[in-house]
Amino acid sequence: MNRAKRLREIPMHVMLLPGVVLLLIYSYTPMAGIIMAFEKYIPSKGIFHSQWVGIKNFIFLATLPGIFGVLWNTVFIAIMKIAAGLVVPATIALLLNELRQQFVKRCIQTMIYLPHFISWVLLSGILLDILSPSRGIVNQLLSSFGLTPVFFLGDKAWFPYTMTITNTWKEFGFGTIIYLAALTAIDPTLYEAAIVDGANRWQQTWHITLPGIKGIVVLLTALSLGSVLNAGFDQIFNLYSPQVYKTGDVLDTFVYRMGVINMEYSVATAVGLFKSVVSFILITASYKLAYKYADYRIF
Repeated sequence: MNRAKRLREIPMHVMLLPGVVLLLIYSYTPMAGIIMAFEKYIPSKGIFHSQWVGIKNFIFLATLPGIFGVLWNTVFIAIMKIAAGLVVPATIALLLNELRQQFVKRCIQTMIYLPHFISWVLLSGILLDILSPSRGIVNQLLSSFGLTPVFFLGDKAWFPYTMTITNTWKEFGFGTIIYLAALTAIDPTLYEAAIVDGANRWQQTWHITLPGIKGIVVLLTALSLGSVLNAGFDQIFNLYSPQVYKTGDVLDTFVYRMGVINMEYSVATAVGLFKSVVSFILITASYKLAYKYADYRIF
């Protein structure tokens, strides 16, 4: 690299500097706390003076009643969210792409995108009212059709699906933008040629639109594999309760209760380390798949 090119890139490195500093402070420096997973941590003694116990915390964790149920809940809810987060935005984007009135299209885009900016703290209060079994609008609608009211947030059978549906409703507008951007990259002359050949709208969608966005679908699917152990702490923490722990308790909420409420810092750190290692492996694999099937490269 010659001197002139290095000088041109100095402003870019300066622009990145604040982000790098924040990354070092909040992401890399706290990694020293990983040692707690191998200790019997006592706050008064600190990280570097607590008793070393090796892998005993992991053995205790593996024998803890209900831990595999928590792991299953995490994977099950996360996979449902990933699947819905891929299918719903793509479907809505295809439907919006068929609209010819730009004003209506932009209004719909704005309305479905707004929930993305609402925090789960605020949204949980709204959902508690909407899904209430006694006065919620959803159950009132079900009752008007002669159906039995459903306790969406208190019934362990319904809770995982409620988390998936509400998360999809909140986030699908953001995903729709990605697919709409991919649709704009399709050559319009392909549609013109298809019309000349007598193809209807469905045939155009099947043979032109879907193959045109296949790359972005494969890419997003591959990259989402790294989130298999992230079922959404903010959402579940604000909406779950003890009666749905059996199907709604995930690794993040389990770590919160073990570390913050029960003050089992070492065990909570062991759970977090396990999750980080598995997530690292999945993210590495997802980038390999994204490179292989979608030609995606980080640099």
